[in-house]
This record gives sequence, structure tokens and C-alpha cells, in this order.
Amino acid sequence: MLWEKIKSLLTGSEPPDDQYQQHWTEILIARVPLYSRLPEELKQRLHQRIGRFIATTRFEACNDLELTEEMVLTVAAQACMLVLHRDGDPYPALRTVYLYPTTFSSIQKRQNEIGIVTEQVVHRLGESWSTGTVILAWDSVAQGARNIADARNVTFHEFAHQLDHENGDTDGAPTLESRAAYRSWARVFSENYTEFRNQISSGKRGLLDPYAASEPEEFFAVATETFFEKPRQLSRRYPDLYIELKEFYRLDPQEWFS
Repeated sequence: MLWEKIKSLLTGSEPPDDQYQQHWTEILIARVPLYSRLPEELKQRLHQRIGRFIATTRFEACNDLELTEEMVLTVAAQACMLVLHRDGDPYPALRTVYLYPTTFSSIQKRQNEIGIVTEQVVHRLGESWSTGTVILAWDSVAQGARNIADARNVTFHEFAHQLDHENGDTDGAPTLESRAAYRSWARVFSENYTEFRNQISSGKRGLLDPYAASEPEEFFAVATETFFEKPRQLSRRYPDLYIELKEFYRLDPQEWFS
């Protein structure tokens, strides 16, 4: 399969020739404009991360979608921007990325305050499961990658959830390095989340997508989208939140937009 060929070339089981390397770089430039803004050192690191990501992750196309190099590299590049400074596997628990051509449907279960569980069909652009699966709508992936200034990026969003899953609780707090880091994160995110919920409740719109007000984990995922695509605006509006994300991702995207 195509993704296996890319994996073998990127990870060294087959030597990638200059033509292939140039071809993949051209795909990244065309499909992921944010790639061109990275400093050279981060581009090289991203190439390494992409290779490791593809080596450890299976891609499956659904609903008659034909998997292409562009799809694999577009997803992998964006997912790996979140873990540029991580050693080892980019997402250790991740096993499979499923790509649908467009919006897909899933069953959502909800439990009310007295314990009654209801089910409904919902239409999704993406999902992230703690069991090692990410599901994405390709048209949304492509659009999110193409527009780097709207803070709407389903790949960043769902892979932020993958990071959130890693410590066992999907609660808007990914794995951090120390107790002090957890205390700071909890304080900053709680204060900003509460402020944002109050803002949305009063009918005001702001920098973040209103969906961020639904749950703490969605606030983290939406904040991640905004961190990478509207870093200067996020830094001005939520300076302490920006600092927390900057320290977590060990990146400062403001430098890429100067």
C-alpha cells in the first residue's frame, strides 16, 4: 500500500532518493503552508518526526476515498508540529488514522443529571479516541491546513486530544513535567475557561471558537488551534494561556508569523 511505501522510504528501510525527498518537500510546501514558515532547524526536525509518525501509525481510507501521498503527509506534518520536541514515538498510544472524504456520522451517548442515557447521530469533522484512533474528514483536513490564519484546524484539534488522552484522563490537562507545572496549568486554564464560558453565556464572541466553552478538553484543543494559527492574537488576549501552551509545546509560533 501507498503509506507502507512512504514509510519504508522515510524510515530508512529503503533509501529515499533526491527526487522523492524533493517531491515530499513540494507536497508540504503546497499542502501545509505553515511548513514554509518554520525555521530550517524545525523543518529538519519535522521531517524526522514525520518519518517516525508514519513508521508507527497505520492510515486507512474509508468510504471509497483513495489514499494519496498528499493525504498521508498533510496529516502527518500537522500532527507532528504538536510534538516537534518530543523524543521517541510522536504519539505512543496511536495506532490508526482513518480518513473519510468528508463529514462522517457517529453515535453520541449522553447521560443526563438523573442517569438517563440517550443516543443521537452526530456529524463529525474529526474524532480522537483514547484507544489509539484518530478519525478525520479529509476535506476539513485539507482546508484547515491550507488556511493558516483562521484558527480552524481539525488535525491540530484532534491530535491535541490525543495528547490529552495520554495521562488517562481527557480533561484538558495533558501530561506535564512537574507538580508545579500542573498547578500553574490548572490555575491558568481554569481561570481562562471560566472567563470564556461567561463571555459566551453573555452572547459575546471572541478570539476562540465558541465550541471551546463546551468542556475543558475542548478549550484546550481549540486553544491549541489558535496557538498555532493566531499566536499573536492569543498572546495579546490570553497572555498567561499563551505562556502555558508555549512551555508545553516548547514552541513560539509568534516567531513564524513575524
